[in-house]
Amino acid sequence: MNFLNVFLSMPPQAAEGGIMQQLGGFLPFILIIVVFYFFMIRPQMKRQKELRKYREALKKGDKVITTGGIYGKVSEVQEGFVRVEIADGVKVKMDKSAIVMDMSDVAANK
Repeated sequence: MNFLNVFLSMPPQAAEGGIMQQLGGFLPFILIIVVFYFFMIRPQMKRQKELRKYREALKKGDKVITTGGIYGKVSEVQEGFVRVEIADGVKVKMDKSAIVMDMSDVAANK
């Protein structure tokens, strides 16, 4: 017998259960969404907020690491960019969004 015939010959299910039985089918999906929010989305938003505050608080003399992995020291801060001294007399102009962290974060992580 064909699977479709077996499926179609099944008696229809009565909708007697009420709202709790109907929500019971969605409960696993709701729990998965809650777990994703608290273990993945919320911590990521917190990290982004801290990084944004850090970038706004950059000042001359801060030691930083760029997204490209370049270690340097901030020599000038403007509205949308910073100048980072990566060697004696070598200054690079880069967007603030290219700054990842400061050197104290690296020491704390080790």
